[in-house]
Amino acid sequence: MRILAAMSGGVDSAVAAARAVEAGHDVVGVHLALSRAGGTLRTGSRGCCTIEDALDARRAADVLGIPFYVWDFSERFRDDVIGDFVAEYRAGRTPNPCMRCNEKIKFAALLARAIELGFDAVCTGHYATLIDGEGGRELHRAADDAKDQSYVLGVLTAEQLAHTYFPLGTTPSKAVVRAEAAARGLSVAQKPDSHDICFIPDGDTRGWLAEKVGTATGEIVDREGSVVGSHEGAHAFTVGQRRGLNLGIPAADGKPRFVLEVRPVSNTVVVGPKEALAIAEIAGTRHSWAGAAPVDAEFACEVQIRAHAEPVAAQAFVEPDGVRVVPRVPLDGVAPGQTAVLYVGTRVLGQFTIDRTVSAVPAGA
Repeated sequence: MRILAAMSGGVDSAVAAARAVEAGHDVVGVHLALSRAGGTLRTGSRGCCTIEDALDARRAADVLGIPFYVWDFSERFRDDVIGDFVAEYRAGRTPNPCMRCNEKIKFAALLARAIELGFDAVCTGHYATLIDGEGGRELHRAADDAKDQSYVLGVLTAEQLAHTYFPLGTTPSKAVVRAEAAARGLSVAQKPDSHDICFIPDGDTRGWLAEKVGTATGEIVDREGSVVGSHEGAHAFTVGQRRGLNLGIPAADGKPRFVLEVRPVSNTVVVGPKEALAIAEIAGTRHSWAGAAPVDAEFACEVQIRAHAEPVAAQAFVEPDGVRVVPRVPLDGVAPGQTAVLYVGTRVLGQFTIDRTVSAVPAGA
C-alpha cells in the first residue's frame, strides 16, 4: 500500500513508520505543524508538536530512508480543537481535546488530504488493533492494556477505519517499542511521552482559560441553592473537583464537598457530597459508530467515560435524539462534555459526547 505515516516526533510514531517500511509498503512521512507560535523546546513530557518534535520526526524519516514533509494544519487545529475546547468550557462542559484532534485533524483533515494524493491509508503510532470482521473493519483494544488508546480513537467512522493502519496494536508493551527504536538507531528511543494538553505546555489549564474566557465573579451554591462561597469564573471548575473551592461555609456534616454541576448561564457552581457524584444515566446527541451501526435499538455493552477508566457493564438505547446509557452500577463524577465510548468485549462500537446526566442520589435524599 501507499502509506502516509503521521510522525509526531515521538518514539511510537517513528516505530510505526519503521514497521510500515519493513512490511514493504511505500511510505511517506509527514509531521503536522499545529501551532504557528509553538515553543522551540519541550518542557520534559509537557507539550508536543514543537520545533524540536518536527526535527526529531525528520531525523527518524532520514534513518528510515523515506520522504518527509511538514504540513501546516495550524488553522484547522485552532478552529476545530482549540476553539472547540474554549467553547465547551464556556458552555460549562469538560471537553477532551485529544478526541477532537483525532476526529477533526488526524483522521479527517489529514486522511482526506492523503486520499486526495493517492495514499491508501494513514499510519499512526496509536495503540489499538484493527480486525477485518464479517461486517467490515472493526476497532479493538490494544494488546497492552496499559497503553491502549482505543478510547480516544472511538470517534473514528467505518470509512476512516478502512483507511487506517496501526502497526503497534499487537505490541505487548511500550518497553518493546523503545528497545526496537534503539535497535533501529532512532534517536527518539528514550524520548518522554507527551502528557497533558499539548497546546497548554505549562499545564496551567485554569490560567490559560482565564486568559481566553476572562474572569467573572459568581456564586458557589449547595444542592438546596444556599450560597456557600464565590469564584472568579465558572469555567475554572470541573465536575468532581474537590480542591481549590475556597468555600466560606462548611458542610453541616463537616465532610468535604465536590463540584456537582457548572451552570455557565448564571455563572454558578453547584457543590455537594461525594455521594451525589454517582450517575445513574448518561445521554448525548453527538454520536458516531466505529464500523457498522448496531442492529438493535437496545443492546448490552460496556461504557468507558475516561481514557484509562475501568469499563462498566451497561444497557445502551439508540433513540431518535441520540444515545442513552444506563450503567449497571453508578458512574462516578461524570461531566457533560466528556466522551462515552461503548465496547463489546475488546471491540469499540462507537461513542457519544455526554450532554445529559441523571444523578443516582436526588437532591434532598
